[in-house]
Amino acid sequence: MRIPNPLPAMAFVLLSLTAMAGASAQPFVLAPLPYSADALAPVIDETTVRIHHGRHHQAYVDGLNRAVAQDAALGALSLEQLLAQVSRWPVAVRNNGGGHWNHAFFWASMTRPDQGGQPSPELAAALVRDFGSIQAFKAAFRDAGTKRFGSGWAWLIVGADGKLAVTSTPNQDNPLMDLAEVRGTPLLGNDVWEHAYYLQYQNRRADYLDAWWRVLDWRAVSERFRAATAG
Repeated sequence: MRIPNPLPAMAFVLLSLTAMAGASAQPFVLAPLPYSADALAPVIDETTVRIHHGRHHQAYVDGLNRAVAQDAALGALSLEQLLAQVSRWPVAVRNNGGGHWNHAFFWASMTRPDQGGQPSPELAAALVRDFGSIQAFKAAFRDAGTKRFGSGWAWLIVGADGKLAVTSTPNQDNPLMDLAEVRGTPLLGNDVWEHAYYLQYQNRRADYLDAWWRVLDWRAVSERFRAATAG
């Protein structure tokens, strides 16, 4: 299966990572948010965004740097290269590398409420083709997120057969990993760890998943779909 290089919609994140890493002794760094911390309110409150990005995401970056420092060969690999063969590496690389990639992808998937547009005609057609309707896709995604036991992620991916699929992963795993139950190219992913929503939604994960569509940047998702299915 073809897993493309860094997705275009994440270009600003990955370019920031590359530029900052060049000035840093550590191979991985936390890029700034692409919007202000209060930009996602009222869907996701400012305090949650600040803690989620500045503490949780930062902790994964720090943990990944510590993990790769144990083996110089690991520090020479890109994040995507680490994930593609993550079964070969210590569990700290899997947990922290996944946490870093997932969160960078997550931040790049959102924008101000009700400013994210709609799926491109091509993506909309693929959602209807593979799920029956866009609403049916959203219901499947909600189901994946609410039924993920404990902590994890819900994903929309392009599979090896070129079809769209909804899947979920535990902890900080993702569909790019060679040990993922269902592999594919992520188009969007939502964090269903409690730290992503608990201050505002408490135990109402389903309410968080329902509200999240208001901040999803469909333009970014559509560009990822175009890149994943080109050629």
